[in-house]
Amino acid sequence: MKRHDLDDLAAFSIVAEERSFTRAAARLGISASGLSHMMRLLEDRLGVRLLARTTRSVSTTDAGERLLMTLRPALEDIGRGLQALGEWREKPSGTVRITTGKHAALSLVAPMLPGFHRDYPDIKVELIISDRLDDIVASRFDAGIRFGERIDKDMIGVPIGPPLRAAIVAAPSYFANRPPPLTLKDLIDHDCVNYHMSSAGASYAWEFEVDGRDVDVRVNGSLVVNDLEMMLAAALSGTGLVYLFEDVVKDHLRNGRLVRVLDEFCKPFAGYSIYYPSRRQMPPALAAFVEALRANNRRPPVQAA
Repeated sequence: MKRHDLDDLAAFSIVAEERSFTRAAARLGISASGLSHMMRLLEDRLGVRLLARTTRSVSTTDAGERLLMTLRPALEDIGRGLQALGEWREKPSGTVRITTGKHAALSLVAPMLPGFHRDYPDIKVELIISDRLDDIVASRFDAGIRFGERIDKDMIGVPIGPPLRAAIVAAPSYFANRPPPLTLKDLIDHDCVNYHMSSAGASYAWEFEVDGRDVDVRVNGSLVVNDLEMMLAAALSGTGLVYLFEDVVKDHLRNGRLVRVLDEFCKPFAGYSIYYPSRRQMPPALAAFVEALRANNRRPPVQAA
Protein backbone atom coordinates (compact mmCIF):
# COMPACT_ATOMS: atom_id res chain seq x y z
CA MET A 1 0.00 0.00 0.00
CA LYS A 2 1.26 3.44 -0.93
CA ARG A 3 1.42 6.18 1.69
CA HIS A 4 -1.31 8.33 0.08
CA ASP A 5 -3.66 5.32 0.10
CA LEU A 6 -3.47 5.14 3.90
CA ASP A 7 -3.95 8.91 4.16
CA ASP A 8 -7.00 8.75 1.89
CA LEU A 9 -8.52 5.83 3.80
CA ALA A 10 -8.07 7.68 7.10
CA ALA A 11 -9.71 10.74 5.55
CA PHE A 12 -12.57 8.57 4.26
CA SER A 13 -13.25 7.26 7.78
CA ILE A 14 -13.50 10.85 9.08
CA VAL A 15 -15.90 11.84 6.28
CA ALA A 16 -18.04 8.82 7.11
CA GLU A 17 -18.00 9.73 10.81
CA GLU A 18 -18.82 13.43 10.29
CA ARG A 19 -21.22 12.86 7.35
CA SER A 20 -20.06 16.22 6.08
CA PHE A 21 -17.17 17.30 3.87
CA THR A 22 -17.09 20.67 5.62
CA ARG A 23 -16.74 19.28 9.15
CA ALA A 24 -14.34 16.52 8.04
CA ALA A 25 -12.20 19.02 6.15
CA ALA A 26 -11.99 21.23 9.26
CA ARG A 27 -10.69 18.28 11.30
CA LEU A 28 -8.14 17.42 8.62
CA GLY A 29 -7.04 21.00 8.05
CA ILE A 30 -7.79 21.01 4.32
CA SER A 31 -10.48 22.55 2.10
CA ALA A 32 -13.85 20.85 1.61
CA SER A 33 -13.39 20.88 -2.16
CA GLY A 34 -9.94 19.34 -1.82
CA LEU A 35 -11.31 16.62 0.43
CA SER A 36 -14.15 15.90 -2.00
CA HIS A 37 -11.66 15.59 -4.85
CA MET A 38 -9.52 13.26 -2.70
CA MET A 39 -12.51 10.97 -2.11
CA ARG A 40 -13.34 10.85 -5.84
CA LEU A 41 -9.77 9.81 -6.62
CA LEU A 42 -9.97 7.11 -3.93
CA GLU A 43 -13.20 5.78 -5.44
CA ASP A 44 -11.61 5.78 -8.90
CA ARG A 45 -8.60 3.81 -7.64
CA LEU A 46 -10.78 1.27 -5.83
CA GLY A 47 -13.28 1.08 -8.69
CA VAL A 48 -16.29 1.35 -6.37
CA ARG A 49 -18.48 4.15 -5.05
CA LEU A 50 -17.95 4.69 -1.32
CA LEU A 51 -19.97 7.83 -0.58
CA ALA A 52 -23.46 8.96 -1.53
CA ARG A 53 -23.46 12.75 -1.85
CA THR A 54 -26.41 15.13 -1.60
CA THR A 55 -26.49 18.90 -1.37
CA ARG A 56 -26.86 18.72 2.43
CA SER A 57 -25.13 15.56 3.58
CA VAL A 58 -22.81 12.68 2.81
CA SER A 59 -23.46 9.05 3.68
CA THR A 60 -21.69 5.79 3.03
CA THR A 61 -22.81 3.33 0.38
CA ASP A 62 -23.02 -0.36 1.14
CA ALA A 63 -19.49 -0.75 -0.25
CA GLY A 64 -18.31 2.18 1.88
CA GLU A 65 -19.89 0.68 5.01
CA ARG A 66 -18.20 -2.62 4.33
CA LEU A 67 -14.84 -0.86 3.93
CA LEU A 68 -15.43 0.96 7.23
CA MET A 69 -15.92 -2.35 9.04
CA THR A 70 -12.38 -3.26 8.02
CA LEU A 71 -10.87 0.18 8.48
CA ARG A 72 -12.12 1.09 11.95
CA PRO A 73 -10.36 -1.68 13.96
CA ALA A 74 -7.13 -1.06 12.06
CA LEU A 75 -7.26 2.71 12.58
CA GLU A 76 -8.09 2.22 16.26
CA ASP A 77 -5.06 -0.06 16.63
CA ILE A 78 -2.87 2.57 14.99
CA GLY A 79 -4.29 5.22 17.30
CA ARG A 80 -3.60 3.11 20.38
CA GLY A 81 -0.07 2.45 19.14
CA LEU A 82 0.60 6.16 18.68
CA GLN A 83 -0.83 6.91 22.11
CA ALA A 84 1.38 4.24 23.69
CA LEU A 85 4.38 5.70 21.89
CA GLY A 86 3.57 9.11 23.33
CA GLU A 87 3.28 7.65 26.82
CA TRP A 88 6.60 5.84 26.31
CA ARG A 89 8.20 9.14 25.36
CA GLU A 90 6.76 10.86 28.42
CA LYS A 91 7.50 7.98 30.79
CA PRO A 92 10.77 6.33 29.67
CA SER A 93 10.95 2.55 29.68
CA GLY A 94 13.02 -0.22 28.16
CA THR A 95 16.63 -1.37 28.57
CA VAL A 96 19.75 0.80 28.63
CA ARG A 97 23.00 -1.09 27.83
CA ILE A 98 26.13 0.62 29.14
CA THR A 99 29.79 -0.40 28.93
CA THR A 100 32.17 1.05 31.51
CA GLY A 101 35.25 0.36 33.56
CA LYS A 102 35.00 -0.85 37.13
CA HIS A 103 36.06 2.40 38.81
CA ALA A 104 33.45 4.47 36.97
CA ALA A 105 30.82 1.83 37.69
CA LEU A 106 31.55 1.87 41.42
CA SER A 107 32.17 5.59 41.88
CA LEU A 108 29.58 7.13 39.52
CA VAL A 109 26.96 4.62 38.40
CA ALA A 110 26.34 2.57 41.56
CA PRO A 111 25.57 5.59 43.79
CA MET A 112 22.91 6.93 41.41
CA LEU A 113 21.10 3.65 40.71
CA PRO A 114 18.76 3.51 43.75
CA GLY A 115 17.33 6.96 43.00
CA PHE A 116 17.24 6.28 39.26
CA HIS A 117 15.24 3.05 39.65
CA ARG A 118 12.90 4.82 42.06
CA ASP A 119 12.25 7.59 39.51
CA TYR A 120 12.18 5.29 36.46
CA PRO A 121 10.92 1.86 37.56
CA ASP A 122 10.27 0.80 33.96
CA ILE A 123 13.92 1.21 32.85
CA LYS A 124 16.27 -1.74 33.11
CA VAL A 125 20.01 -0.96 33.27
CA GLU A 126 22.40 -3.51 31.80
CA LEU A 127 25.91 -2.58 32.96
CA ILE A 128 28.84 -4.40 31.35
CA ILE A 129 32.13 -3.93 33.23
CA SER A 130 35.15 -3.95 30.92
CA ASP A 131 38.28 -1.90 30.27
CA ARG A 132 38.02 -2.61 26.55
CA LEU A 133 37.30 0.39 24.34
CA ASP A 134 34.39 -1.30 22.59
CA ASP A 135 32.76 -0.05 19.42
CA ILE A 136 29.47 0.67 21.14
CA VAL A 137 27.50 0.64 17.89
CA ALA A 138 28.87 -2.73 16.72
CA SER A 139 28.53 -4.18 20.22
CA ARG A 140 24.95 -2.91 20.52
CA PHE A 141 25.57 -0.70 23.53
CA ASP A 142 23.52 2.45 24.01
CA ALA A 143 26.45 4.30 25.55
CA GLY A 144 29.86 3.93 27.15
CA ILE A 145 31.62 5.63 30.06
CA ARG A 146 35.32 6.43 29.64
CA PHE A 147 37.79 9.25 30.17
CA GLY A 148 37.09 12.18 27.87
CA GLU A 149 40.34 11.96 25.93
CA ARG A 150 39.64 8.33 24.99
CA ILE A 151 36.32 9.04 23.27
CA ASP A 152 36.24 8.90 19.47
CA LYS A 153 35.69 12.23 17.70
CA ASP A 154 32.48 11.03 16.04
CA MET A 155 30.82 10.42 19.42
CA ILE A 156 28.86 12.81 21.61
CA GLY A 157 30.59 13.05 24.99
CA VAL A 158 28.93 14.44 28.14
CA PRO A 159 31.11 14.97 31.25
CA ILE A 160 29.58 13.21 34.25
CA GLY A 161 32.31 13.10 36.87
CA PRO A 162 34.67 15.42 38.75
CA PRO A 163 38.39 15.69 37.95
CA LEU A 164 40.38 12.70 39.16
CA ARG A 165 43.82 12.26 40.65
CA ALA A 166 46.06 9.22 40.90
CA ALA A 167 47.91 8.10 44.02
CA ILE A 168 51.03 5.93 44.28
CA VAL A 169 50.66 3.91 47.46
CA ALA A 170 52.07 0.98 49.39
CA ALA A 171 51.69 -0.52 52.86
CA PRO A 172 54.12 0.63 55.58
CA SER A 173 55.48 -2.92 55.67
CA TYR A 174 56.63 -2.58 52.05
CA PHE A 175 58.97 0.27 53.07
CA ALA A 176 60.42 -1.62 56.03
CA ASN A 177 63.55 -2.59 54.09
CA ARG A 178 63.69 0.00 51.32
CA PRO A 179 63.44 3.78 51.07
CA PRO A 180 60.39 5.37 49.38
CA PRO A 181 60.92 6.68 45.83
CA LEU A 182 61.63 10.41 45.62
CA THR A 183 61.78 10.74 41.82
CA LEU A 184 60.18 8.89 38.93
CA LYS A 185 63.56 7.31 38.12
CA ASP A 186 63.53 5.66 41.55
CA LEU A 187 60.60 3.50 40.43
CA ILE A 188 63.03 1.22 38.63
CA ASP A 189 64.22 -0.04 42.02
CA HIS A 190 60.73 -0.87 43.29
CA ASP A 191 58.34 -3.78 42.98
CA CYS A 192 55.33 -2.25 41.21
CA VAL A 193 51.98 -3.95 40.70
CA ASN A 194 50.97 -3.64 37.05
CA TYR A 195 47.44 -3.37 35.69
CA HIS A 196 46.83 -5.36 32.50
CA MET A 197 44.80 -3.41 29.94
CA SER A 198 42.69 -5.80 27.89
CA SER A 199 42.09 -3.17 25.22
CA ALA A 200 45.82 -2.64 24.69
CA GLY A 201 46.99 -6.19 25.38
CA ALA A 202 49.69 -4.74 27.64
CA SER A 203 50.22 -3.23 31.08
CA TYR A 204 49.05 0.29 31.79
CA ALA A 205 51.80 2.93 31.79
CA TRP A 206 51.72 5.06 34.92
CA GLU A 207 50.87 8.66 34.02
CA PHE A 208 52.56 11.64 35.68
CA GLU A 209 53.19 15.32 35.11
CA VAL A 210 56.66 16.86 35.34
CA ASP A 211 57.13 20.61 34.85
CA GLY A 212 53.84 20.83 32.95
CA ARG A 213 54.68 17.89 30.66
CA ASP A 214 52.90 14.54 30.59
CA VAL A 215 55.25 11.65 31.36
CA ASP A 216 54.38 7.95 31.01
CA VAL A 217 56.46 5.46 32.99
CA ARG A 218 56.57 1.72 32.33
CA VAL A 219 57.13 -0.04 35.65
CA ASN A 220 58.15 -3.58 36.53
CA GLY A 221 57.08 -5.88 39.31
CA SER A 222 56.26 -9.39 40.41
CA LEU A 223 52.48 -9.08 40.00
CA VAL A 224 50.21 -8.20 37.07
CA VAL A 225 46.42 -8.08 37.58
CA ASN A 226 43.37 -6.80 35.75
CA ASP A 227 41.14 -5.93 38.70
CA LEU A 228 41.16 -2.77 40.84
CA GLU A 229 40.10 -4.55 44.02
CA MET A 230 42.94 -7.02 43.61
CA MET A 231 45.36 -4.12 43.15
CA LEU A 232 44.13 -2.56 46.39
CA ALA A 233 44.46 -5.88 48.20
CA ALA A 234 48.03 -6.22 46.88
CA ALA A 235 48.89 -2.75 48.17
CA LEU A 236 47.41 -3.44 51.62
CA SER A 237 49.28 -6.75 51.90
CA GLY A 238 52.63 -5.10 51.21
CA THR A 239 53.18 -6.70 47.79
CA GLY A 240 54.48 -3.49 46.22
CA LEU A 241 53.76 0.00 44.93
CA VAL A 242 50.34 0.43 43.34
CA TYR A 243 48.92 3.14 41.06
CA LEU A 244 45.28 3.73 42.02
CA PHE A 245 42.72 6.50 42.02
CA GLU A 246 42.87 8.83 45.00
CA ASP A 247 39.25 8.23 46.00
CA VAL A 248 39.87 4.47 46.17
CA VAL A 249 42.67 4.76 48.75
CA LYS A 250 41.78 7.90 50.73
CA ASP A 251 40.34 6.02 53.72
CA HIS A 252 43.37 3.71 53.90
CA LEU A 253 45.69 6.72 53.75
CA ARG A 254 43.75 8.37 56.55
CA ASN A 255 44.03 5.37 58.89
CA GLY A 256 47.67 4.69 58.05
CA ARG A 257 47.21 1.34 56.32
CA LEU A 258 48.75 2.84 53.18
CA VAL A 259 51.50 5.40 52.60
CA ARG A 260 51.54 7.79 49.63
CA VAL A 261 54.64 8.65 47.58
CA LEU A 262 55.48 10.82 44.54
CA ASP A 263 52.45 12.97 45.30
CA GLU A 264 53.87 16.06 43.56
CA PHE A 265 53.91 14.23 40.21
CA CYS A 266 50.25 13.19 40.36
CA LYS A 267 48.22 16.09 38.96
CA PRO A 268 44.43 16.24 38.53
CA PHE A 269 43.06 15.23 35.13
CA ALA A 270 39.66 15.32 33.43
CA GLY A 271 37.16 12.81 34.78
CA TYR A 272 34.69 10.51 33.07
CA SER A 273 32.25 11.23 30.26
CA ILE A 274 29.34 9.20 28.97
CA TYR A 275 29.37 8.95 25.18
CA TYR A 276 26.93 7.81 22.51
CA PRO A 277 26.60 8.11 18.71
CA SER A 278 24.18 11.01 18.29
CA ARG A 279 21.70 13.29 20.05
CA ARG A 280 19.21 12.86 17.20
CA GLN A 281 16.24 10.80 18.38
CA MET A 282 18.03 9.70 21.55
CA PRO A 283 15.96 6.98 23.24
CA PRO A 284 14.10 8.48 26.22
CA ALA A 285 15.51 5.83 28.56
CA LEU A 286 19.09 6.76 27.62
CA ALA A 287 18.31 10.48 27.96
CA ALA A 288 16.96 9.84 31.47
CA PHE A 289 20.05 7.79 32.39
CA VAL A 290 22.45 10.50 31.16
CA GLU A 291 20.63 13.25 33.00
CA ALA A 292 20.52 11.19 36.21
CA LEU A 293 24.30 10.70 36.06
CA ARG A 294 24.84 14.43 35.54
CA ALA A 295 22.41 15.40 38.29
CA ASN A 296 23.94 12.97 40.77
CA ASN A 297 27.38 14.47 40.10
CA ARG A 298 26.05 18.00 40.67
CA ARG A 299 24.93 17.13 44.18
CA PRO A 300 27.44 17.89 46.95
CA PRO A 301 29.13 14.77 48.36
CA VAL A 302 27.71 13.33 51.54
CA GLN A 303 29.99 14.14 54.48
CA ALA A 304 30.89 11.31 56.80
CA ALA A 305 29.55 11.66 60.32
